[in-house]
Amino acid sequence: MAFLLGCEKVGVDFPSKTVFDEISLGVNDGERIGIVGRNGDGKSTLLALLGGLLEPDRGRVIRTNNISVGVLAQVDELSDDDTVGRAIVGDLPEYEWASSARIRGIIAGIVGDIDWQASVGTLSGGQRRRVDLARLLVGDWDILMLDEPTNHLDVRAINWLAQHLKTRWREGQGALLVVTHDRWFLDETCSTMWEVHDKRIEPFEGGFSAYIMQRVERDRVARVTEERRQNKLRRELAWLSRGAQARSTKQKFRIKAAQELIADVPPLRNELELKRMAVKRLGKQVVDVKNVTVRYGDHTVLDGIEWLIGPGDRIGIVGSNGAGKTTLLNVIQQKLRPTSGYVKVGKTVKFAVLSQHLDELTAHGDDRVRQVVGRFGHAVMLDGRDQTPKQLLERLGFTNADLNEPVCDLSGGQKRRLALMLILLEEPNVLILDEPGNDLDVDMLAAVEDLLDGWPGTLLLVTHDRYLMERVTDDQYGIIDGHLRHLPGGIDEYLTIVGNLEEENAPVASKADAAATAKPAKDGSLSNSELRALKKTLQSTDRKMNTLRNKIEDAQERLHSADPTDFVVLGDIQAEINELQSQLDDLELVWLETAEALGE
Repeated sequence: MAFLLGCEKVGVDFPSKTVFDEISLGVNDGERIGIVGRNGDGKSTLLALLGGLLEPDRGRVIRTNNISVGVLAQVDELSDDDTVGRAIVGDLPEYEWASSARIRGIIAGIVGDIDWQASVGTLSGGQRRRVDLARLLVGDWDILMLDEPTNHLDVRAINWLAQHLKTRWREGQGALLVVTHDRWFLDETCSTMWEVHDKRIEPFEGGFSAYIMQRVERDRVARVTEERRQNKLRRELAWLSRGAQARSTKQKFRIKAAQELIADVPPLRNELELKRMAVKRLGKQVVDVKNVTVRYGDHTVLDGIEWLIGPGDRIGIVGSNGAGKTTLLNVIQQKLRPTSGYVKVGKTVKFAVLSQHLDELTAHGDDRVRQVVGRFGHAVMLDGRDQTPKQLLERLGFTNADLNEPVCDLSGGQKRRLALMLILLEEPNVLILDEPGNDLDVDMLAAVEDLLDGWPGTLLLVTHDRYLMERVTDDQYGIIDGHLRHLPGGIDEYLTIVGNLEEENAPVASKADAAATAKPAKDGSLSNSELRALKKTLQSTDRKMNTLRNKIEDAQERLHSADPTDFVVLGDIQAEINELQSQLDDLELVWLETAEALGE
């Protein structure tokens, strides 16, 4: 592989700290590199350094002659006076860019819903970000450096971007460096990971999943090494503190055998126990949505929604921007009255919402974290045991120094974690999370996921982070053309449904153009990306089917042990079994269709 750019013994100093010290690395042709690390450790600084936007204080950055580098920074340099079209394609004549299938595909995939003639200055922050991303992708670059490219993109656009980056260059050509907290995106687009930590860069082979496995092994080896060092120190100390006779007797210290990396790992969640605790806190009825329609003028946002949300359900809601996710959440909480239909909420339900803009922290103003947390003297139940506010803070990555910081001075990620903790301390039994992963690095996302695994209540999650959604929820629903649709096949099924609808609704000319520009698979077989997607769907469906079978078995045991004269209880349990069996039937159909597509 040809060398493109890199750095030698580079150091970068900021007034308050040294970010990098003596780092040396290189980027070669064909590499796809994901960059991860804690917030503030230097990920964006590294991109700025390699992209030529920042000069090092020591060492040098090396770049092969004539290579072109495109950088998507977190802050754009678009002109407010430009139209969207001019910001993206510049002064290129329309016949030139419109005749390029690549450029048309980028425009449709990223900014298809934005007025081409609108002024950049009139756009929302999210629209402006997408215009900047389209501007970059339209260019012809040897190296692309993307800083949080999935921000403000919905699930479909994120999927489109991943596929675009995977096919943008021929194999072995071009280079990609991407900083993102979207773990699915890292797994899908990157074959190498760089971890930024402690003023240095540590490389790992493979995507995000492989990186996590290697990091666990690295940490295990470090623990064993430290344990051996401590044992040696204790042995030396014992030798020095005892007499000559004792010194002549060799002390024996047992060292624990290295733990297996995967074996005997317990399930992420004890679903039956969480369900039992949720029923105890909530009762049988949570939210019943009956034939709900919401219209704004002539525009129908939600159309005839029927939905039963039960105790302990963990539900992910997916949909494009503007599809009606927030509207649905407001209807469920009875903050918004539907145009028709109604919502029935259980008497014991206590909602809590973590909003995107963290409005719930505004009231705390200049108060310090210690003061805010001190107002909650009680513990909350998580993982089957009481946990104090201080223990929750530690689990969410707060240090003793952080406790003295004013809430208004916390970073975006710290504010989001604090807001989540304060919500949990209020002991709700229905938790609504709207993009909870914003501003969190991958380690803190894992900490939040671990916390949610032990939370005994009903969870509704809205996020474009498909890794987070599939990790913490058991069922996914999509809002498609105003209708709510259960997705037994998860996000992959949602993308397939929406893609098919778009194809059906596309004009005839557009379909012909797409067919002419599409690259056929060899010998009519599936491409590698299609095979991977089908295999992922098969594995995900299999896991969900096993979960449903366990739930059905548990319900059948309760049915057999129930009072045979209590027809109300018997009817409720049988209705639960019927609903679970219906979901299992849907999943089995998805599994069979997927297996048939794979030829299994």
